[in-house]
Amino acid sequence: MAYYCRLGSIPPKRHTQFRQPDGSLYKEELVSSKGFSGIYSNLYHIHNPNNVKHIGEPVPYKWDIAESHGLNQTHLKTAGVGKTGKCYLSARKMLLKNNDVMMGICSPEQRKMDYYFKNADGDELIYIHDGEGVMYSQFGKLEIRQGDYIVIPRTTIYRFEFNTTGPLRLLVIESKGPIETVKRYRNEVGQLLEHSPYCERDIRPPGELYTESEAGEYLVQIKKQDMLHQYTYEHSPLDIVGWDGYLYPYALSIHDFEPITGRIHQPPPVHQTFQAWGFVICSFVPRLFDYHPLAIPAPYNHSNIDSDEILYYAEGEFMSRKGIDRGSFTLHMGGLPHGPHPGTVEKSIGAKATEELAVMLDTFKPMYVTTQGLEFVDPGYPMSWSE
Repeated sequence: MAYYCRLGSIPPKRHTQFRQPDGSLYKEELVSSKGFSGIYSNLYHIHNPNNVKHIGEPVPYKWDIAESHGLNQTHLKTAGVGKTGKCYLSARKMLLKNNDVMMGICSPEQRKMDYYFKNADGDELIYIHDGEGVMYSQFGKLEIRQGDYIVIPRTTIYRFEFNTTGPLRLLVIESKGPIETVKRYRNEVGQLLEHSPYCERDIRPPGELYTESEAGEYLVQIKKQDMLHQYTYEHSPLDIVGWDGYLYPYALSIHDFEPITGRIHQPPPVHQTFQAWGFVICSFVPRLFDYHPLAIPAPYNHSNIDSDEILYYAEGEFMSRKGIDRGSFTLHMGGLPHGPHPGTVEKSIGAKATEELAVMLDTFKPMYVTTQGLEFVDPGYPMSWSE
């Protein structure tokens, strides 16, 4: 993240003595990116963070590409899907992937994780489609609610506790590279610019420290190289008394994204919210339509030369699409033109605004449906532009 935060107690200088009430040293841990050249934070533990009690057998945790799907405009119908698994990790179903990014759904039966999770393979972005609760990590307590993007840097150790009532549905994006604010929105020192569609006031880091000091057995499941490694520690990984730095999880609500509009139809980059290696993430939010007297609010037909476009439809009536529901995915592949369905262009003329919410993932390499994604494929979608 692009600005400095601190919580709890820390010494005046890094890498100096910082003692506990009993005279022993707190254990300092540097969590850094790009070796020692990227953003980082310093954390201060009560216990040694390397104090492992037991290592269990690793469990395979991967999703394979469906080689048979081919070049097809694709609609994944997940609107009616109920619980996708018992716990948070078993419920994560990745439906689309390439070498840079994976995207899927998660609707766990259990609302409270009884273990911790660390993704050592990549950064994560969790979109809270339905639900609210708390995310606990070494960096503290982060309140989460419907419409939040939760950006979780790799190696963050965390667990979710969701409210016990109401629907719970998550959109999960896992990135091989860091998920960052958009470079063109920042000035030379990293501050978000005046014309950025969101600013630092909209970003919510952990609000308070949450320290677990008791000894015991604490399971951390670590995702690395398509395996879940089972590490049991003699103390909680949340034994932090203080930290500071630029690397930490945070929330940004899609409802705080301020749309950029114009006299004629604006291209998707105006909706960009995050950047990463090999893809961008955009937010389509309620906004006024174009105000040129001859404007056509519906998007024009588009041929992707070097990217694939995935839309996850969250809320509202989707002006350019027919047969799309809340929770649908569409994948429009490079090599094929895509655009509004028949009749939607004329219907859009004269419309003043839209109330839709959608999350878009644009990749710069081909995106593939996984074998788990095949069960949700709408076979009639490639022909849905027929008059």
